[in-house]
Amino acid sequence: MVESKVKKAESAYKRAVKKSKLGDGKRFSTGSKVLQAKGKSKKQADAIMAAAGRKKYGAKKMASMSSKGKNK
Repeated sequence: MVESKVKKAESAYKRAVKKSKLGDGKRFSTGSKVLQAKGKSKKQADAIMAAAGRKKYGAKKMASMSSKGKNK
């Protein structure tokens, strides 16, 4: 049961990466759901996704994307 949730969340994340624009928050939220399906709390999953985003895009760009996502 848990494995099926993880697979569904991972496939949703792959679709979001392909179809969503950078900075709209869909990649972040679906990635967070994947981590939650694997057993992390929402707070932990969001922290992991934010850290990964800062590592990939840098603190300045991640902050601007975060503000865009919150303003929706």
